Order: sequence, then C-alpha cells, then structure tokens
Amino acid sequence: MRKSQHAFKDRVILKLFWLATIGLLFRFIPKDKIRHGILAFLYKQIVTWVFGLLVVEKGLIKYPVRFFSKANKSSFSFEYFIYPSMCAIFNMNYPENKNKLMKFFYIIFHSGILTFGEVLVERYTNLIKYIKWKWYWSFITIGLTNYSSRLFYRWFFKEEFVQNIKGTIETG
Repeated sequence: MRKSQHAFKDRVILKLFWLATIGLLFRFIPKDKIRHGILAFLYKQIVTWVFGLLVVEKGLIKYPVRFFSKANKSSFSFEYFIYPSMCAIFNMNYPENKNKLMKFFYIIFHSGILTFGEVLVERYTNLIKYIKWKWYWSFITIGLTNYSSRLFYRWFFKEEFVQNIKGTIETG
C-alpha cells in the first residue's frame, strides 16, 4: 500500500476509535453520574496534556497520523479524548466496596487493557510509534494516572462518599 492509502486507513481506524469510545461512554457512565465522569475526564485531560507533550517533545513517542497535526505534535485523539474517556469509565466502575487486592487488580486490569491496545496500535498502524519508549512505561503511567485520578475523585466528592458510608452503616 502507498503512504496515502496507509494514512487513509489509519484515519478510518482513528474515527472508529472515536465512535467506539463514545459508545463505551454511553454504556459505562450511568446517567446519574455524568458530572462525576466529567470530573475524571477533565482531570485525566490535564495530566495527559502535560505527559503527552513531554514525551512527544522529548522524542520518546511520535504520532505520524493524527488529527490537528498542525496545532500539536501529540495525539489529540488519545491524549485528550480516548484516555480521559477510559479514565472516566475507570472511575465510574471502580470497585469501591471491595478489598484492596481487588482494587489493585482493577487498576492493573485497566492499565493492561489500554496498554495492550496501544501496543497493537503501535505495531499495526501509524497512529503511534515508539521511538525511545517501551510498553511498560505506558502501563506504569496509565496505572499511576488512573490511580491519581481516583484519589482526586474521592477528594472532590468526599461529602458524597461520607454520606454513602453513613447510609450503609445505618441500613446495615
């Protein structure tokens, strides 16, 4: 395939990622928790904006095919929409009432799924290319940023968490 055909194919794949992500948001963000999801989404956008620009400017990762290529070297789709959306889903489905081991495996599971997807995208498309980057850096940064988003989310909505705990104790 010629370069233009590859770029076309990659843009189609990118659009499919957008549609799939929108579908996942509708499926996994409860209507009564939309504002909670927005908070997690915006938190992750702030974090990925900083990290995304840093790794691209340092030449660790390259995004050959991307939307808004003249505005920014990082991937608008991954850094500003897909990862923040996955973070919102992560937070809205977090196993709050489970033990620490289950919470740990939940973080590992989400980080692993996203990293596995990223590795496939890196290997089979021109949407992302690792220059001086390894898959485990993605795994670690996704896990840490998801966990930090959870800490921020709990802090921001602490009143609701306290009310939920009181309600559970009174009814239990």
